[in-house]
Amino acid sequence: MNKTLQKFFWTLILTVLLLAVPRLSGAIADQFNYQAIDPDGSYAWISVHHIVQALIFIFMIAAITKHKALDFGFKWGNKEVGRKYVLNFTLIFGAGSLVSHMIVILTGSFQAFPYPFTATNIFGQMGFQLLLSGPSEELIFRAFAITMLALVIRGRFLKEKISYANIIAAIIFGLAHVGFSFDPFTLNYNFFQVILSIILGIFYGDCYEKTGSVFYPMMMHSISNIVMVGLTIIASFFLI
Repeated sequence: MNKTLQKFFWTLILTVLLLAVPRLSGAIADQFNYQAIDPDGSYAWISVHHIVQALIFIFMIAAITKHKALDFGFKWGNKEVGRKYVLNFTLIFGAGSLVSHMIVILTGSFQAFPYPFTATNIFGQMGFQLLLSGPSEELIFRAFAITMLALVIRGRFLKEKISYANIIAAIIFGLAHVGFSFDPFTLNYNFFQVILSIILGIFYGDCYEKTGSVFYPMMMHSISNIVMVGLTIIASFFLI
């Protein structure tokens, strides 16, 4: 029972930390005025938010490794597995995204690019998705989360294919895509986005564990976002 409680409280503490730091980072990002460089709010606030949260976790990782020799995957690891994983993921995700966009367009449920079609908005948003989104979030939800969860959450299931630490980290990653407030208490989320985040999180985590490197999941995450946002921009340009 003691071990079970230990696992529960460790997971709870990490969950609160993983969800609280992005909110804190958002509060810090709120302190700046981006009107001069990003009048439509397409990229500046979210870029600062992701930079701040990455810096916070880099600081925590540095503090932890100073006292305990943990491997957070800041190396290239198994390059052959990494290359194959990234390539296969890109091909499958790209094809799936193309099909899904065609379906939502044909069914009339397509959601257009939410900003005016200016060079600043397009390149700013795409630059964020390419350079900050994947690296920041994979640093947090794979390198940090899985490594710290694995200290107490051990074992695998589905014939040893997926670790419990990976599954828990992916669920927390999905919860990070749920917006909420306390006064009054409200939840704001897109069910499809939450489920997709959990599924993708499992693949990112599996790649992280199999390669021993966070760099490949960072690439996969950035590629998936670039593909989704890029297709949305292209479709919006022709449909609107």
